[in-house]
Amino acid sequence: MPEPVPEEKPEGQAPEEPTAEAEPQPEKDDAPPTDGDSDADGDEPGSTSLSGLFVEKPAQSLVAVAGTDLTIIARVDSTTLTRKPTMKWLKGKWMDLGSKAGKHMQFKETYDRNTKIYTYEMKIIKVVPGDAGGFRCEVTAKDKCDSSTFEITVEAAHQEEQADILSAFKRADAGEDDGNLDFSALLKATKKKKKPVKEEPAIDVWELLKSAHPSEYEKIAFEYGITDLRGMLKRLKKMKVVEPKHSEAFLKRLESCYSVEKGKKIVLRCEVVDPDVQVKWLKNGQEIKPSAKYIIETSGNVRTLTINKATLADDAAYECVVGDDKCFTEVFVKEPPVTITKLMDDYHVVVGERVEFEIEVSEEGAHVMWYFEDIELHKEKDSSKFRFKKDGKKHTLIIQEAKLEDIGMYHAWTNGGHTKGELEVEEKQLEVLQDIADLTVRATDQALFKCEVSDDKVTGKWFKDGVEVVASDRIKMTHIGRFHRLLIDNVKPEDAGDYSFIPDGYALSISAKLNFLEIKVDYVPRQDPPKIHLDTTGNMVSQNTIIVVAGNKLRLDVEITGEPAPTCVWSKGDKVISETEGRVRVEARKDLSCFVIEGAEREDEGNYTICVTNPAGEDKAMLFVKIVDVPDPPENVRCTSVGEDCANIVWDAPAFDGGAQLKGYLMERKKKGSSRWTKLNFDVYEPTTYEAKRMIEGVYYEMRVFAINSIGLSQPSLSSKPFMPIAATSEPIRLSVHDVTDSTCTLKWLAPEKIGAGGLDGYIIEYCKEGDTEWVVANQELCERQGFVVRGLPVGEKINFRVVAINIAGRSPPATLGQPVTIREIMEYPKIRLPRDLRTKFIRKVGEKINLVIPFQGKPRPIATWLKEGQPIDPAMINVRNSNVDTILFIRSAEREHSGKYELVLKIENMEDRAAIQIQIIDKPGPPQKLKVTEVWGFNAALEWEPPKDNGNCEITGYTIQKADLKTKEWFTVYEHNRRTNCTASDLIMGNEYMFRVYSENLCGLSEDPCFSKNTAVIAKTDLEIKRNPYEKKDKSCAPKFTQPLVDRSVVAGYSTAISCAVKGFPKPKIVWMKNKMILGGENPKFLMRNHQGVLTLNIRKPSTFDSGKYSCLAVNDLGKEEVECKLDVRIATDPDKDKGK
Repeated sequence: MPEPVPEEKPEGQAPEEPTAEAEPQPEKDDAPPTDGDSDADGDEPGSTSLSGLFVEKPAQSLVAVAGTDLTIIARVDSTTLTRKPTMKWLKGKWMDLGSKAGKHMQFKETYDRNTKIYTYEMKIIKVVPGDAGGFRCEVTAKDKCDSSTFEITVEAAHQEEQADILSAFKRADAGEDDGNLDFSALLKATKKKKKPVKEEPAIDVWELLKSAHPSEYEKIAFEYGITDLRGMLKRLKKMKVVEPKHSEAFLKRLESCYSVEKGKKIVLRCEVVDPDVQVKWLKNGQEIKPSAKYIIETSGNVRTLTINKATLADDAAYECVVGDDKCFTEVFVKEPPVTITKLMDDYHVVVGERVEFEIEVSEEGAHVMWYFEDIELHKEKDSSKFRFKKDGKKHTLIIQEAKLEDIGMYHAWTNGGHTKGELEVEEKQLEVLQDIADLTVRATDQALFKCEVSDDKVTGKWFKDGVEVVASDRIKMTHIGRFHRLLIDNVKPEDAGDYSFIPDGYALSISAKLNFLEIKVDYVPRQDPPKIHLDTTGNMVSQNTIIVVAGNKLRLDVEITGEPAPTCVWSKGDKVISETEGRVRVEARKDLSCFVIEGAEREDEGNYTICVTNPAGEDKAMLFVKIVDVPDPPENVRCTSVGEDCANIVWDAPAFDGGAQLKGYLMERKKKGSSRWTKLNFDVYEPTTYEAKRMIEGVYYEMRVFAINSIGLSQPSLSSKPFMPIAATSEPIRLSVHDVTDSTCTLKWLAPEKIGAGGLDGYIIEYCKEGDTEWVVANQELCERQGFVVRGLPVGEKINFRVVAINIAGRSPPATLGQPVTIREIMEYPKIRLPRDLRTKFIRKVGEKINLVIPFQGKPRPIATWLKEGQPIDPAMINVRNSNVDTILFIRSAEREHSGKYELVLKIENMEDRAAIQIQIIDKPGPPQKLKVTEVWGFNAALEWEPPKDNGNCEITGYTIQKADLKTKEWFTVYEHNRRTNCTASDLIMGNEYMFRVYSENLCGLSEDPCFSKNTAVIAKTDLEIKRNPYEKKDKSCAPKFTQPLVDRSVVAGYSTAISCAVKGFPKPKIVWMKNKMILGGENPKFLMRNHQGVLTLNIRKPSTFDSGKYSCLAVNDLGKEEVECKLDVRIATDPDKDKGK
């Protein structure tokens, strides 16, 4: 990867944008070259390292120019990975840069389906010096992980003198408009030469920071445009060489740095020398006052500062001040990862519908990345198709009009979570819910054609005999929701014909016929019996049955003839209908009787009778009015079984079908807790069982069902109980036979490779005889372990075994053996497997616990017997426990009598095996014998003694010899681990008399008591003369002299300050402080004068402008005097924001 350093361009040209990404030029098996690659060597800093998961890593060292863009690239090969890798970009040790994504830092991820390589990019826009530091990229994929570190160095931009004459006329203070030319300089006299401007030397920010106080770091960083304070402090810490400094005020200083998660508590602790001293806590140089957030505590020598509920504002430098001594630390506040609290829902829509994928995150203002399949969606590039919406913690991806190419999986990523939702889009299919009925009307009456379609947004046109109907005062067309109406007032004969409604955009036509009823007047005799003339067209499906849709209006006009005019009576059953107003009414006209039902209801269904009478006779007619409606919702929706990504749903047909035959059902589902229902079918589904597919395992779902008849769609059913798609586990693996006896078989296996969200409840073990088909369950309760002993098997039979895993979803496929097992015990010789450490002498100390576990093998079960020195062991002293596979010898507290040779005998009938173990219990030895001084010469004494009577059942490894002066009787060690029984004590002091004592030593340690010498060693004195050097007294007197002068200062009014200097002199000089040559008295509380070991300090409490002036310090003693002075300027604080406004 090349170093992103731009080449210098000729004058007047802008430098090209540097990039760390080379042009992709893949050639066969060669690695893609980059601009900075060398042909000679691949070990240079810019070369690409191929190792681990990374196909291409960032270069170890990158150099960028301030103000330019920098792109870092890493590539990962996913051919061997089982799931998509996760990439993290980190700065320093732990700061996740994913939370810093924005205008300055941008992250991109692409995937090549052909090569299966993921490409990750981190782009830094307009690099600033604060971006310098150490970085790391980490990629993880299930149980695999790889990382790469790299360093970014930021250099200042190189500016050459502009030789272009036009640049001389550019405005220097125009900001963004500096491209415009200013020729006003040409209007002035050219005789005057401008004074040469002195070029200020370039300032090294790091040298400035190294010499600055930590409280000034933030100010310097702001002045020089450093935004990454953490990176600055870490780099500065590497540059600084801190010399170890002994602190007179602190016993234990603060740690160099602390780390705390956002919202948590942190405690800063240090220890001071003086338990009564007062300390000050500073944050970025400002004193911290105690509050609910900052708790300052004192406990003896310990001083603590507790910061509650840490925020990003608490990320700062802290100091603890004791007098003139300080200790520093840094607190780093780590932001927690942003998690997704509300997951994304699936959508099933038709073309043109609006889709809104909505999620909720744990933090407001969090950065969320949206992906369609593996393609990242950007607000700038994809704004024409997608809209991105943020509302607090809610983030929404909006598709205005869904298309078929939008089908797929949509993802939302944060730095701490991931969710996905599936979008399914289908073509629009228009369904006619209510057809147009034929009409027969009389002249001047009103004709109404009405139809209902499934989409309320569909528009259309009305046609009569193939010609489009034009609206007028008499003909009106309306569209309200799903209903389309054609209303014709004052019907005329020419209005009769075929009418049809054609929806826009669909090859569909809904037709009906309008019949004009012509009234003929016949001359009849004056006496004419009444006659009812029923019209058998229109809504009348048969001669005496009329079908009406619930909610519609029924108007039945019955022509009546007779002379004289007959009387008409309508009745329903035995009840006469005489109302002329209301919902159900009768209207009388000449030669007509009108029966009207407004908004038909189910209760209106029944047999209706019309009876007409006059003096000439009577006539009756029977009509049956049938009310049809949408069906009731289906009942008892339930889930009967589930799979890994599917579920079987069953429901009962609605109790009332609406009076019309059911066409089928529509199903919807949603995730539990969500309010978004997703359609599962657009075509009518007739059965009452349905298999819902493409579900997510481990997520709870709810289902509801709609019923459909020729009238329309029912209300939704009650939601089913929540259910979770769960698959049974895969079969257990590696089923094997561990042991076989005459009546049992021990099986072992491993857990299934795939368990899923349903978990694993246990196992069922089954067996059957060879050639039989009936499997017998061996365990009454589920076996939770991965092994089982099947008992009660017939001897000599060949038995097949299988093991099934059980969870909430049911049984897994069985794991079987390759061949049947013969139930017969196998004879095996007894064999003792003696551990390696017991093959040599086993040594333990007195009082220790002995626990010997000796494994063995053999079939049938062998009999184990322990012997000590050829005799059976005493059960009162030694405990023994035997099992099928081992024997244990246990001694709670070892004694010396437990030592000896132990033998384990393993028998099976006439076969046996033996193993011997030598146990030695050791103790501390006794003291040596007969210690005496055999000879004394010069400053030496010779000692001799005899070994102890009791060696502690162990070899004596040495002796420890000590001496003591009879005057002080303090013992000092002369020799340790002396293996011989004699020694010589040297370097004894002349004139002293010594006594000696000796301890014996073995593996347990030194003996409890020593052996004291029976005689002493006296070191005789000799004549010696001491020569003393003459003592000369040194004259330390000197006149006062200032080793550190006063320094001029400029301070802000209202903030306490101090001026200091240092003086030496003997005798101790008298100190006088003066202001403007006037002596400052000690009684003035504004001034506090201190003298600490020659360091003179004048503290001025909250100075005002009146306190400005010249301050001097005079030191006087008998040998002379000296004076130093400084100037103190007290200024009034100003608001920098107001100054900028001016």
